[in-house]
Amino acid sequence: MDVLVIGSGGREHALAWRLARDETVRSVRIAPGNGGTAAVGENVGLDITDTTSVARHAVRERYGLVVIGPEAPLAAGLADELESTRIPTFGPMRAAARLESSKAFAKRQMERAGVATASAASFTDPDAAVAHVRGSERVPVVKADWLAAGKGVVVPETHAEAEAAVLDLFGSVGRGARVVLEERLDGREVSVFALVSGESVVPLAAACDYKRLGDDDVGPNTGGMGAYAPVPWFGRSALEQMAAEVFEPVAWRMARDGFPYRGVLFAGLMLTDDGPMVLEFNARFGDPEAQVLLPMLDGDLASALLGCAIGDRGLMESSVAVRVGAAVGVVVASEGYPDVPLIGRRIEGVEPSSAADDGEVLCFHGATRRRADGAYESTGGRVLTLVGRGVTLADARASAYRGAREVALNAGQYRTDIAARDATTDP
Repeated sequence: MDVLVIGSGGREHALAWRLARDETVRSVRIAPGNGGTAAVGENVGLDITDTTSVARHAVRERYGLVVIGPEAPLAAGLADELESTRIPTFGPMRAAARLESSKAFAKRQMERAGVATASAASFTDPDAAVAHVRGSERVPVVKADWLAAGKGVVVPETHAEAEAAVLDLFGSVGRGARVVLEERLDGREVSVFALVSGESVVPLAAACDYKRLGDDDVGPNTGGMGAYAPVPWFGRSALEQMAAEVFEPVAWRMARDGFPYRGVLFAGLMLTDDGPMVLEFNARFGDPEAQVLLPMLDGDLASALLGCAIGDRGLMESSVAVRVGAAVGVVVASEGYPDVPLIGRRIEGVEPSSAADDGEVLCFHGATRRRADGAYESTGGRVLTLVGRGVTLADARASAYRGAREVALNAGQYRTDIAARDATTDP
């Protein structure tokens, strides 16, 4: 089959790389892609939020499968537009994608499905939100009720910081904004992924990511500075438990409410003393989690995603399995990220991974482009993800940082502690 991958980040490079390796896939195109994705397929210059144009292109090219990577086109209704063309599409329609695009909607669905989650209140009036902060015994977490590229969550240390975050979020959007104030939970965080098609759920795997910019979790939140899989303290039995207690109830609730979910569902969990609690849902593979999860999957990923798109549970279950081993991803970002990243910097030292690459170090491009002279340069904040693979987390971590050290990017930055804690306890 011919496959179209929607997006331009490291996640989409990893998706295109993994799909291009499947025997059932004849060709992969990426819209709009980046400098590195051209190593695995053909880049197509489409505005992915122009849903009508994308659908017309998909019909004209007769794709056997469209895989939507990022959240923005999902929220814009791209899956709805493609559904009307009857092209199999991996990614939820707009109403179902609200599990990510609206924190308030997701919270209501979790509560109605009986899923354990932190208590929360939502506000459209900044004065009421500030009053709630002042009346809270413990400082709440402040969340934007809209898509914010992974940077719409503030975990303040003081009530004053929480008030400032509330006013900041309201001020950034203006009238019509909604802010969610959520109970702060303590514990270890883990990201869990499952394929969901209507009421059918197939758990995939878990990963851990690093949202803060700097080592030891200091600095501002980012879209993600690294990730690793598997998670030594979150095994298969825990994954099956989350399928039964989180994914299946939510899938059932969504289907009963008239907006069945089809695609990958990503649950961000906090493992508290009182048990696992859902922090949030994302309606797509995480970035950078995808970059470590996808290289861990054996089998025919394209068939699994197609099965999810068309509602074939047997195809979803039988097509892929998680391989033995580990993967660690280190994001190399531009100086100034996440505020005002420096762009236009030449990238040297590591070539982007092609479909033929299957070694210990993979390089997935994010915010890059290829210049007329053939060189690569940065175009945004998160530039590359270097993924190391190995038998153990320690092996994978060593490979990832070996790759990161080979990158020559003027004014680049990366964390040095990705997977450090769990690599020392690797079995």
